Amino acid sequence: MPESQLLSVEELNGFGVGPVSINLATGERLAIMGVSGAGKSLLLRLLADLDPGEGRVVLAGEPRETIAAPDWRRRVMLVPAQAGWWAPTVDGHFELSMMDTAVAMAARLLLPPDIMKREVRVLSTGERQRLALIRALARRPEVLLLDEPTSGLDPAATEAVEALLVECSGKGIGIVMVTHDAMQARRMADRTFTMHQGRLTPA
Repeated sequence: MPESQLLSVEELNGFGVGPVSINLATGERLAIMGVSGAGKSLLLRLLADLDPGEGRVVLAGEPRETIAAPDWRRRVMLVPAQAGWWAPTVDGHFELSMMDTAVAMAARLLLPPDIMKREVRVLSTGERQRLALIRALARRPEVLLLDEPTSGLDPAATEAVEALLVECSGKGIGIVMVTHDAMQARRMADRTFTMHQGRLTPA
C-alpha cells in the first residue's frame, strides 16, 4: 500500500449500496453527491462499520476485521446529519482532556462563549451540527465521514466549518463528505463522486 493511502475500499456491499471500490489518501477530501435515496448515507454507515456488509476495507494498512469495532469507529468516525445526544448539557459529551480543544473549535465555528454549559434541548439545528463536528474532531479520528455537515448553517458558519475542515485535512485527516451543494463540492473536494442506486462514479 502506498504510504499516502489511508483508506482502501474494495467491493464493499451492503443494504442499498455496492459494489463500491474507492481509495482515500492521507489528507484527501472526497465529496459524494446524488439524489436522496441514492445510498450516500448508507455508504457512510458501511464505512463506519455501523451496518453489516461485505468487502475489504483497510485503514493505514490494517484490515478492518483485525480492528475491534469500537476502535474502528474512533478511527473512522461518522458525523451523521442528526447526531445523537445522551447528556443534558453540551459539556457532558466531552472528556475533560478535550475541553480546551473543543472550546477553541467552538469559537472558530462562531458558537456562543457559553455553548458548553447550555442544555442540548435548547440548541438550534445549526448549533447541534457544529457541536457534533467538534465532538468528532476532539477525538482525533484518522478518517472523518460527514453527512451534510453544513445543511442547517448560514453562509458565515458554513465558511467557518469549511475552513476548519481544510485545516484538519492539512494535518492528515481524510474526509469523505456527503453534500447536496455542488458549489461546496467544488470548493472542498479533491475528488467528487456521484452516487446512483448505490454505486459511485466520478463526477
